[in-house]
Amino acid sequence: MRVAALYDIHGNVPALHAILAELEVVKPDLIIIGGDIISGPMPVQTLEMLFQLDTPVQFIRGNGDREVVLTFDGEALDLEMSDSVREITSWVAEQLSRSHRDFLAQLPLTYTLKREDFEDVLFCHAIPTNDEDIFTPLTSDAVVATFFEGTQQRTVICGHTHVQFERRLSDLRILNAGSVGMPFADKPGAYWLLLDGDSYEHRFTPYDVEAAAKLIASTQYPQAQPFADENVRKIPTAQEALEFLEALAQKNRPSTD
Repeated sequence: MRVAALYDIHGNVPALHAILAELEVVKPDLIIIGGDIISGPMPVQTLEMLFQLDTPVQFIRGNGDREVVLTFDGEALDLEMSDSVREITSWVAEQLSRSHRDFLAQLPLTYTLKREDFEDVLFCHAIPTNDEDIFTPLTSDAVVATFFEGTQQRTVICGHTHVQFERRLSDLRILNAGSVGMPFADKPGAYWLLLDGDSYEHRFTPYDVEAAAKLIASTQYPQAQPFADENVRKIPTAQEALEFLEALAQKNRPSTD
């Protein structure tokens, strides 16, 4: 069974379109949409594109999806959320219809792929128990072990940090699929993961980033120009992102590291 794991699309329709075109050749049996689907410049177009797929699709939720639903419902968000993220979340929520909101609200935190000939695989956005904790290849084994304590599956696929990597912890294999729409990597493009039996491949799909940046900059998205310039035309490297994310995570987690 071939499974394409597409994480952290962040409303980047040109990037998603490029991967879906490639999937017409790859022909996966299942597509996993791993959360943080819509928090970006083209939220409604992103959802509608995914709804039209003929290939079976399984969605899970990300922290961005959850926060947009809370905002749609008029509920309070995390007080530590930055003003820019709050502005983005409010704008995205305003674009949604009630049916979009209801779809996002019922997304599960995790999904377990059960396979007859291979071991089961767990898909989550961040870690199995929540959609926001951060870990990276720089995180200590002790901290990662606490995040995955009690996890029955021996292969877990996640996203959230937008960086492709593999992490081993005893017999546990953790794979980060990277990000379709806001990657942290050595070159611009769209990043995802292909699972085929017990083997996997971190995939990269190029697309016309200049045309995409111009299209994104023309939207009403509050951070349209910065998104186009800093997440499409030019992107943070994986090393830059990992160092920043690990510092942020250490600041916010208990001092067990």
